[in-house]
Amino acid sequence: MNITTGNNFYFVITIQQNCLRQIRIKMAATLCGRLLSKAGWLPLTQSVRHGSKSVTRHRKPVHILKQKLLAVTEYIPPTPAAPPGALVRRVRKTEEESTLAVLLRKDLETLFKECKMIAVVQNNAINAEDLLQLKHKLKRHNISIKFFPNQVTRSFLNNSIYSNMLPLFVGQTVIFVSKEPKVKEMLQALRRSPQMVLLGACIENTLLSYQGVLNYSKLPSMTTIQGELVGGLTMMTSQTVSMLRHHPAHLSALLQQYVKQQGSGDATNAVTNKDASTIQEAAA
Repeated sequence: MNITTGNNFYFVITIQQNCLRQIRIKMAATLCGRLLSKAGWLPLTQSVRHGSKSVTRHRKPVHILKQKLLAVTEYIPPTPAAPPGALVRRVRKTEEESTLAVLLRKDLETLFKECKMIAVVQNNAINAEDLLQLKHKLKRHNISIKFFPNQVTRSFLNNSIYSNMLPLFVGQTVIFVSKEPKVKEMLQALRRSPQMVLLGACIENTLLSYQGVLNYSKLPSMTTIQGELVGGLTMMTSQTVSMLRHHPAHLSALLQQYVKQQGSGDATNAVTNKDASTIQEAAA
């Protein structure tokens, strides 16, 4: 009896517990349905996970040498060529030369024809006062200063026999011209103005560097050379005349001496003959 009654009591308790669980579940479901139906509802409490994060594998950084190698060996595809009709040809506009440039080029051409000395000098920011003094010094020796744009001079020299002077016309340049090659006077005037540097010159259709101009200035003048030439020629002619006169005079002197010798020989022979005759008569 005791065992059966105990088992029944335990069975009843379990049934009651199951019923209570079902009732609680239904109540919770009804409450959740009412509360969740409202818009914007959030639970009052949220479960936040604490602790260690999930383990993930991180990539190791690539070595710098490998990065350089990859950058160098990276394939760069060639740019596709444009179709033949896509690009438009550029047409170069030829600018016509102005009338002022034509006039300056003609003046330059006349200068090169008429003047025997054309020197190219570099202008290193000389003052207006110093330039005026230099002009006066050069004007005393009939040397004038001319200013021409480099574009005009280059256009003239390209089509002339003076094309070798093109490298001299770079930057600010000035031209010294004179109808006679007066190099010493030009160098003396340039010594007192260091802002003007001589680059080269064309003297009597001969292109000379700075050292060549210095060597040319050391040569004697034309008058002295002409005097020396005339003196040498007169000396040679006098020598030839004296040599031509020497042989006939010497020959005539020899002939006169021979005649004298012959005359004295005949006289001595006559005297000796007379003496021999007298001696023979005395002996007879």
